[in-house]
Amino acid sequence: MQQILVIGPSWVGDMVMAQSLFMDLRQRYPQAAIDVVAPRWSLPLLARMPQIRQGFGLEAAHGELRLRERYRLGRELRARRYERAIVLTRSLKSALIPYWARIPQRTGYRGEWRFGLLNDMRPMPPQLDQTVKRFVALGLPRGEAWSERPLSQPSLRVDEENRRRMMQRLGLNLERPVVGIMPGAEYGPAKQWPPEYFAELLRSLAQRRVEAWIFGSQKDYPVAESIVRLSGGWGRNLCGQTRLEDAVDLISAVSVAVSNDSGLMHIAAALQRPLLALYGSSSPAFTPPLDERAVIFYRAVECSPCFLRKCPYGHYRCLREITVGDVLSAVNATLAG
Repeated sequence: MQQILVIGPSWVGDMVMAQSLFMDLRQRYPQAAIDVVAPRWSLPLLARMPQIRQGFGLEAAHGELRLRERYRLGRELRARRYERAIVLTRSLKSALIPYWARIPQRTGYRGEWRFGLLNDMRPMPPQLDQTVKRFVALGLPRGEAWSERPLSQPSLRVDEENRRRMMQRLGLNLERPVVGIMPGAEYGPAKQWPPEYFAELLRSLAQRRVEAWIFGSQKDYPVAESIVRLSGGWGRNLCGQTRLEDAVDLISAVSVAVSNDSGLMHIAAALQRPLLALYGSSSPAFTPPLDERAVIFYRAVECSPCFLRKCPYGHYRCLREITVGDVLSAVNATLAG
């Protein structure tokens, strides 16, 4: 049985997109065991991917080196005798664990001074215009050229018993349609639709007695509170009240999700929920939701996509020109359908 170790990404959305690679590896090597090294927060997400045998958590924040912990984990993984490692990120530190684990084939793209750490160093093919394609291409056997083909769509398992428990604990129900609202984006405000726009959307939902559940981390709690306040008190602020796996289960119950380009957007797509995706400084051509049914709102103003955390001009037109009326029409059409 072939054993493969993947060094995973550090963002929620990227980890969801990486499931396309895991699915592709499973199709190519049905008997392979696939393990993943990733930030500890992502282990519950990996547990919802049936292609993964085991996840190994790394206690390192985004950008942290943590050499001692990486060395210890690499030494521990030697005993598993992996034949192959696939390193999805391009940093030097991400290539250390497979090297210290003495994995014979260590595959990754050219990046931060990784010569010697990786022995299957690959150039970034210029035609790979999407993150998910770059991930899947690293799983190809050495020497096999990339060819365009349909990619496997991420699909997360749902724990229906946990969903029932969480709804009971939070006092939620499905007596009326529910719109899931995801107003955060870890990257920065240039990816966040204005809170007052979300609030106006919630006021319209309140007139129809359509429920709104607001999802996010504890960091998103203040903006979610402002949305609820500006809407006149409509909507449930669940930010910070759920673990990542709880959010997965609850999002699986919504009638439609309205989300910025964020990790939760990719989770909603992987749960096959009807999705309205709002793009600002990023581009749906680069990190699209991996569900062809998703409705994408993107205003290609002259300065976009800039991929910046904050608008350098201060106008945030790429987001502000996505009108509440357009989004509300799509919500109503989805609920009617």
